[in-house]
Amino acid sequence: MHAFDVLGDPVRRRILELLADGEMASGAVSEIIREEFGISQPGVSQHLKVLRENGFATVRPEGTRRLYAVDSAPLRDVDVWLDRFRRFWTPRLDALATELARGRRERRLRGEEPPRSTHD
Repeated sequence: MHAFDVLGDPVRRRILELLADGEMASGAVSEIIREEFGISQPGVSQHLKVLRENGFATVRPEGTRRLYAVDSAPLRDVDVWLDRFRRFWTPRLDALATELARGRRERRLRGEEPPRSTHD
């Protein structure tokens, strides 16, 4: 399965978001996903299996629990693929950052905003 096929599913994306915060037991993942998406525990297990089989997640047993974590290797591949498209948004984001800094500086000079500790 292609990485974007795996990531194209909102349930799998949400599972990865949960796992990005750290290792989680499959039961905890299932509980959150069942509440948010209204799918059964076997359905959640199937999504975890797809993530695991396609290299996006790892699993390790701990007693009777199965702990899942993100495997970043396929995400790096997605990042490499996206790299060719960054030129479309990076200059705009840089320009936005410049305008935001300019606005903060102008408000500060007018006395409307306290000085920030970061560099503008």
